[in-house]
Amino acid sequence: MSLQSLFHLWLLGISAFSTAQSLDQNPLQPPPVSQSEWDDLKYQVGGRLFRSAPFAKPCFSQPFPSPSCVEVQDGYVDEGTRANTPSAYIQSQWETCQVTGEQCLLDYTNPKNEEPTSRQCLPGSIPSYFIDVQTPEDIAAAFAFSKKTRVPIVIKNTGHDYKGRSSAPGSLALWTHNLKNLTYNPKFTPEGCSHSSPGVTAGAGVQWGEAYPFAEKNNITLVGGSDKAVGVVGGWLQGGGHGALSNTMGLGVDRVLQFKIVTPDGSHKVVNECQNEDLFFALRGGGGGTFGVVTEATILASPPVKLQSLILALKASTATKRMWSILADNALKWADEGWGGFSTSQVVILINPKLSSQEARESLAPLIDFGRSLPADEVELDITEFPTWGAFFDVFTKDHVAAVGVSLALSSRLISKGNVDTASHREELVSALLAANTATPGLIILITAPSSFPSSGKTSVTEAWRSSLYHVTVISPWNWNATTEEKRQNYKRASDSIDNLRRITPDAAYLNEADVYEPNHEVSFWGEHYPKLLRLKEKYDPNHLLDCWHCVGWKRNSARFSCYL
Repeated sequence: MSLQSLFHLWLLGISAFSTAQSLDQNPLQPPPVSQSEWDDLKYQVGGRLFRSAPFAKPCFSQPFPSPSCVEVQDGYVDEGTRANTPSAYIQSQWETCQVTGEQCLLDYTNPKNEEPTSRQCLPGSIPSYFIDVQTPEDIAAAFAFSKKTRVPIVIKNTGHDYKGRSSAPGSLALWTHNLKNLTYNPKFTPEGCSHSSPGVTAGAGVQWGEAYPFAEKNNITLVGGSDKAVGVVGGWLQGGGHGALSNTMGLGVDRVLQFKIVTPDGSHKVVNECQNEDLFFALRGGGGGTFGVVTEATILASPPVKLQSLILALKASTATKRMWSILADNALKWADEGWGGFSTSQVVILINPKLSSQEARESLAPLIDFGRSLPADEVELDITEFPTWGAFFDVFTKDHVAAVGVSLALSSRLISKGNVDTASHREELVSALLAANTATPGLIILITAPSSFPSSGKTSVTEAWRSSLYHVTVISPWNWNATTEEKRQNYKRASDSIDNLRRITPDAAYLNEADVYEPNHEVSFWGEHYPKLLRLKEKYDPNHLLDCWHCVGWKRNSARFSCYL
């Protein structure tokens, strides 16, 4: 589907910019704002202020299905369509008010299997308005507007957000998705510094599915996420940013050279290790949507890396315990040797940028021997050398894409090196993984911790990342017609499932993919850094124009969180 078609699609759901509603303190509506204030904001942003409408709205009117509805149905579970639509989110519950049941959703299992026109289409928690951001001045105008009117602001690029931080009822969204500038400088010098490094500068709207092909064309490697739709410099980067190369090449925050950001006072700042150093620390792990709106970031570019890979796929899960036991038994050795990757109950995918083909086969001999010991019709074993990360990523993403258009609860845990340092600890870990996968089938072991990458001491992610081997996630999904109680049960189910790992691990989780109701989240996400981050929040956003769920300094009683259960 073309961008023009998508633009037309969501414009069909945007009402004409006419009289603003009479608004009160209903949490699903913004505070009262006069028509002249909205008109003035629209003028300041060059007319790029729009009224939002639910993504699925064209399917709730007659005639059914209209051409615009068919486009929605065709793109309902497509991450590209949703990322290109300002009112759509990768996880659909963040388009709804889970408390009141107000929503406008289709059946994600088959968007064409019903005629929903008998149901109401309500805006739920999508922002009331959005600005198609093109300049820093657009953001400054939005901050001034929010300070004056108390309309809450959210920041949205792709909507690939498991915790709902880029939506809020009655809010004004800063849609940064069209900031697509992408350049490479082999001798990038951060402003105010004297040293240079190869760097790629990406606008706030660039996604990994765009950045990786760009890197291939320029014969460089970028260390990034494992999903095409994820943004390069937004929440992924500002929350830490892990990927399959992170073991040997670091987290995203280890590789950022410079940010440009509009802070809530309206100023456009350059942030790096030579100026605004405290804000540089905060943005390197303190979380997106908290200290300002990043308009672009420059990240370190590395030379191309040749990757050794192994893919072992089981036709049934009867051998999962043996497979995960082999992972645990070799976890420390393989981390030191540079392996990263992923595993579920039926597959393990490992890649290595350090070893030769022969060295890789020798390193992974226990896993290779395991695969070859199984009947040929029960396993697939593939050992391949890829010339670049981009070549591997293209193959990987054909079969492994994040769940799209689904409502789900997610929970996660960092698994430390201490969980595999003795035979009894390894047995305990494997048992906990199996129990969690039984409770919530679909558990993923992400071998993406910077296990062999030393900390600079200048990032704000929890230091537990450095002593971890794995980041483990579980999910519990539901469909459009789930009751409020069923939604609560699924959140509890995901949390109870990860409790199998909470009981045996340090208090640490990845903030971007954590339990929406993570206990003791300040420590879990930031460890000893939280007090400093809180001071910086008060310094740069004293009026709390920005706030988001479980973010630094968040205000739980804010109306913007009224749709969370």
